[in-house]
Amino acid sequence: MTTSPHALELLSIAVAAADSKGGEDLVALDVSNPLPLADIFFIVTGRSERNVVAIAGEIEDKLIEAGHKPLRREGRAAGRWVLVDFGDLVVHVFHEEERQYYSLERLWKDCPVIPTGIPAKVTSDEADDEASDEVAE
Repeated sequence: MTTSPHALELLSIAVAAADSKGGEDLVALDVSNPLPLADIFFIVTGRSERNVVAIAGEIEDKLIEAGHKPLRREGRAAGRWVLVDFGDLVVHVFHEEERQYYSLERLWKDCPVIPTGIPAKVTSDEADDEASDEVAE
């Protein structure tokens, strides 16, 4: 199986919404082969509980505005891992610690990654490392 055009449309909306609220480390996995009920897992990290809830809320709001209805949502009250299921697209918004602990990317490592179109953000530590590497050369 391959990801449906409908799922890719949902993902595009979700990516823009997550990015607008400061979502980090955006990863989309094509889970259509092993899972008959979903095409894409979209995984996002938030910096705090408030940020996690804001990201999940924005994704849900934008998908609803586009005419897509969520089938279920879980975890909004705690703000550590919010799951919003749109059928073809399942959104996982994690607090950084929960994302590392549950490591969905590791569990679904055999699934192809779908490009989100959002470049990875370089942290100040990574930028310092790159700058020192360039100086060393």
